[in-house]
Amino acid sequence: MDISLMGFESPLLRNLHHILEATEDSTTGNKSTNSGPTRAYVRDARAMAATPADVKEYPNSYVFVVDMPGLKSGDIKVQVEEDNVLVISGERKREHDEEEKEGVKYVRMERRIGKLMRKFSLPENANTDKISAICQDGVLTVTVEKLPPPEPKKPKTIQVQVA
Repeated sequence: MDISLMGFESPLLRNLHHILEATEDSTTGNKSTNSGPTRAYVRDARAMAATPADVKEYPNSYVFVVDMPGLKSGDIKVQVEEDNVLVISGERKREHDEEEKEGVKYVRMERRIGKLMRKFSLPENANTDKISAICQDGVLTVTVEKLPPPEPKKPKTIQVQVA
């Protein structure tokens, strides 16, 4: 199905549609002519598409606000990878209540489980040594301080000596 016919023109949606089609081909056993993305790539792409985030720039910092519902602060990982990439990830697993052991089963399961992840390229003036993260009520706030602007070079005065 052509996704543009449905009125979705976003490149992100187009790429996800392509990834999902490749995944469907591999699950049905139909061989595709291209090698397709790896399973880990598909999992990460789905996790990133399903994790909403806001990014704000303040005079002295960048603030990333990410919805991480149902996760405790110990289940969330905030890392800086090479090339100044901020990675925020976590995984929500299905609750294993004692009720399930007693024969209770889900009739409907609408709450999302699985991996949550976002990657952000940090600007050059981000100070990766000064990052803080706070998780409150399922919302993670990561603050990345900015490096101070470089001081302008002052003209160098050279004393002229009498010969």
